[in-house]
Amino acid sequence: MRILHLSSETSWRGGEQQLAYLMQELNKINVISFAGVKINFALEAYCRTNRLNYFSLEFAGEWDLKTVHSIIKICKEQSIDIIHAHSAHSHTLAVLGSLWGNKKPIVVSRRVDFPINNNFLSGFKYNYRGVKKIICVSQMIHKVIAPRIKNPKRIITIYDGIDLKRCHNSDRNYLKKEFFIANEEKVIGNIAALAPHKDYLTFLETARLIADALPCRFLIVGEGGMRQLIEARIRDLKLQDKVIMAGFRNDIEMILPGLDVLLFTSEMEGLGSTILDAMACNVPVVATAAGGIPEIIVHQKTGMLAAVKDSKQLATYVLKLLTDADLRKSIIANAKQRVNSFSKEVMAEKTMDVYKEILQAK
Repeated sequence: MRILHLSSETSWRGGEQQLAYLMQELNKINVISFAGVKINFALEAYCRTNRLNYFSLEFAGEWDLKTVHSIIKICKEQSIDIIHAHSAHSHTLAVLGSLWGNKKPIVVSRRVDFPINNNFLSGFKYNYRGVKKIICVSQMIHKVIAPRIKNPKRIITIYDGIDLKRCHNSDRNYLKKEFFIANEEKVIGNIAALAPHKDYLTFLETARLIADALPCRFLIVGEGGMRQLIEARIRDLKLQDKVIMAGFRNDIEMILPGLDVLLFTSEMEGLGSTILDAMACNVPVVATAAGGIPEIIVHQKTGMLAAVKDSKQLATYVLKLLTDADLRKSIIANAKQRVNSFSKEVMAEKTMDVYKEILQAK
């Protein structure tokens, strides 16, 4: 079996990590995968460093016919069986290629928890006959997009998978050493792009409520367009001595185990693979009940859930986890057991089943 994965994304976020995990796991079962990636950006560099098969494409927009031609050429020369589109633009270009005569079956991954746009193009490309399956990373996404999909049998939910051994042998003091955090200070952090839907303003408001209650520091790991706004809000709240802006990091498996609590404040979230990583690393999670997050976290069992933007409740839950040793221990143990069903191996196996189903139906 030969699969062409397409991603037009420029950043390295959860979707790109999932694509990488999928290719690596498929390689282990003798599926030959290729990635069509945007030239000179993060996923291209990852594929090159990790020796994954890839083609550098321009992905100049949703109507980039040059890239469409390149996709068609790759499919012909590499005898591709299925095209798997991992981003919105790559989905469009795969459909355009099909209209241009490239009749390879298309699989689409959907990672965002907002409805499909109510316009002709979106409706057409999601219901196009060449799109054989739409993989949603949570039941919430499945539910949200279902009204726009004419054939509900095309939709399937396959949860994101993580490397359950990612934090194995990590030094829990690594974080405090790097940022000169005192031993008595608790570390509450979030690892997410600095984007509006991650709602770092609620994270900071929650931090303000916690800051006076006990010795603590707050860590923000990620980059994005909201950096200046976030930094301004830190100054407004007089949290300059409390909040560390760590930027984008390649050593998450070392940083994550040093957190005492992951505070995940998204207002929209497809699933939340960072939460899964935290659970695997024995870090308790306080999160908003956004998107697919409640499919991971069972309140007071595998984590703590608050309403979106409810900084007071979020702060209360963080403080409870930091002061109630029995609750903390119970949640860490339950979360560790829960996360075992979200492995990258399970994700790849279920995706492989989708590919087999499509090819057997031809």
